[in-house]
Amino acid sequence: MAAAHVLVFPWPVQGHINCMLHFATGLLGAGLHVTFLHSDHTLPAAAAASPRLRYASIPDGLPDGHPRHAGAAVRLMESVQTQSSSYRSLLAKLARGDGDGGGFPPVTCVVADGLLPFAVDVAEELGVPALSFRTASACSFLAYLSVPRLFELGELPFPAGGDLDEPVRGVPGMESFLRRRDLPGQCRNCTELQNDPLLEMVIDFTARSRNARALVLNTAASMERAALDHIKSNMRDVFAIGPLHVMSPAPAASLASQWREDDGCMAWLDGQADRSVVYVSLGSLPVISPEQFTEFLSGLVAAGHPFLWVLRPDMVTARLQHADLQEAVTAAAAGHSKARVVEWAPQRDVLRHRAVGCFLTHAGWNSTLEAAVEGVPTVCWPFFVDQQINSRFVGGVWGTGLDMKDVCDAAVVARMVREAMESSEIKASAQALSQQLRRDVADGGSSATEFKRLVAFIEQLSTTARTAAAAMDDEGKRKSYS
Repeated sequence: MAAAHVLVFPWPVQGHINCMLHFATGLLGAGLHVTFLHSDHTLPAAAAASPRLRYASIPDGLPDGHPRHAGAAVRLMESVQTQSSSYRSLLAKLARGDGDGGGFPPVTCVVADGLLPFAVDVAEELGVPALSFRTASACSFLAYLSVPRLFELGELPFPAGGDLDEPVRGVPGMESFLRRRDLPGQCRNCTELQNDPLLEMVIDFTARSRNARALVLNTAASMERAALDHIKSNMRDVFAIGPLHVMSPAPAASLASQWREDDGCMAWLDGQADRSVVYVSLGSLPVISPEQFTEFLSGLVAAGHPFLWVLRPDMVTARLQHADLQEAVTAAAAGHSKARVVEWAPQRDVLRHRAVGCFLTHAGWNSTLEAAVEGVPTVCWPFFVDQQINSRFVGGVWGTGLDMKDVCDAAVVARMVREAMESSEIKASAQALSQQLRRDVADGGSSATEFKRLVAFIEQLSTTARTAAAAMDDEGKRKSYS
């Protein structure tokens, strides 16, 4: 019997693509065929790295020159949803086995990003079983799932001028530590009359995950057991299979990046003392103002440690040239600490380097997991969506770092960086979580076991889908003969 063939369809931004590439690599390792569906904008020029992997693409609905950073997230979400007809046409072709050859069997299962619920609905309409994959944390998924209940309880909208440190009731298992400020940032834009557009969409997409055959999460039970237990009561099945970048790392050449990685920063790290460097990266989407840039820079210099800072070309809103940012950092750091600025860095290599002692991060889930696996303490400055709740778990639940949300002040930056670099308690918690996650992804660990269960589930769905397709084909032939 032909191997299962899975169409993997991420939301077309870098963090989602790379997470689901690691997932696809795991499927390939289990002997499955994979078609990885990019947007035309993100489709790589290089060929796929495996004979059982191929790339396909559909439009994302935006013009070529349109921005695709955090400020354009709502527009990108809306535009991708308009491409269901292109997706339907492609999937129908692949499910019939009318692809471009290469020995690929018909597509028998779809695993679609949870921000693309139409992909699940269309697949099921075509008789292809579909799963939903969320690249964010389980705790943030549960928070979004709970937002309608928060409105019922009167927790949302927040009262005008209300204290953001007030505890929040209504997110199961988090009543003892969750505050208003820890909910997704868009909750602050809610009023009695209207919700934030981004929040409305993510709430809807989250609820529609119930339509999928199962929900797949890039997390480990050891990190988010309570959230996973509550989610399971709302879904048909749940698989916690992370951190995927450790268990089934995709080849580096296949990973998406809008910017060229500066490999020279690794040689620079080689010249620094053990656990002496602060690594700073706010991810691929967030943007900051020139004033925030200045506060971060002043705080990093005042902290007194060497730092490696990732400053994307589109990251500072005034559109300052990268050379100008580099010059500003060099001038400010002169005589105080060593500093290096790059447009992009090989983050996983940086975090595992012996010289890195702390990570100042936006607390995106990929970055949070990568730091956790390497046992690197973090200082979290969340920007939007799931990052607010991730940073609360880092500081208030796992104890592996500090939560700096809602503050961009040089003195606070300096104080928190020093504490993360020097605290023996934070370092011990970070190392303990690292060791546990490595056990989770090893043979017999919870995530490795769940991944095997997921592969078996996909194979079972695929067998059922093939049987149903064959029966329909036979029925069609009988009708044509009669």
